[in-house]
Amino acid sequence: MNTLRSFKTKLNQGSAVYGPFMKTLDAAFVEITGHAGFDFSILDMEHGPVGYAEMQNLIRAAQVAELVSIVRVPDSSESSISKALDLGASGVQVPQIQSAEEARAVVRAARYFPQGGRGVCRFVRAAKYSSIPREAYFVQANEALVILQVEGQKGLNALDEILAVEGVDILFIGPYDLSQSLGVPGDVANPVVIEAIKNVVERAKSAGVVTGVFADTFEAADRWRKAGVQYLSYSTDVGLYTEACRRVLKNIKTGQIENV
Repeated sequence: MNTLRSFKTKLNQGSAVYGPFMKTLDAAFVEITGHAGFDFSILDMEHGPVGYAEMQNLIRAAQVAELVSIVRVPDSSESSISKALDLGASGVQVPQIQSAEEARAVVRAARYFPQGGRGVCRFVRAAKYSSIPREAYFVQANEALVILQVEGQKGLNALDEILAVEGVDILFIGPYDLSQSLGVPGDVANPVVIEAIKNVVERAKSAGVVTGVFADTFEAADRWRKAGVQYLSYSTDVGLYTEACRRVLKNIKTGQIENV
């Protein structure tokens, strides 16, 4: 858990952390992400093809490379959250949170007593298949990150109540779903979307909650870092590979030198 504690220390000190969403089934790409210097990866089960059998190897790769592994679970069910954490994920990121009641349910599902009511099984990878003493395991397991995605008008309407829920580590704003909810689907640079995100960031700051956001341009990443967003997800593994391929091909065709 030293990697996770170092990650939390950065956030507590006000520093930003960086990582991509990842849709890969290949553990090598997760390992490379850590060796490249990113702080975390969001292993995507909501919009990616990965299942739990493949996920355990992606989490292993993250641990090898000292990379914080966040599993974006497909939904907010207790089963989805428990399975991801049982595999040894550093935390879960839960989409489409729309109320304080849903937020509290996620915290309960992600934490053991006294912080929650997560289903108990010590014979899982996270507990080193029962080799960690049970008392130590339950304490260690409760250090896992709980990240909630607020990405629609209903969530915005309940924002203050969600921010007041104990046990939430990071509030993540999904700009694409938010743009759709605000009537400008996909236009994440639209002023109405930017103002909505800024409003969330400021209210979260006042509540003492760390915020996160997705960015797929350097300009957006720079904007949100300067606004005080600390958990910055930049692009995706497939998006980064696409950009690199395009630059390489352009260099080959034109003979111009451009860093990849």
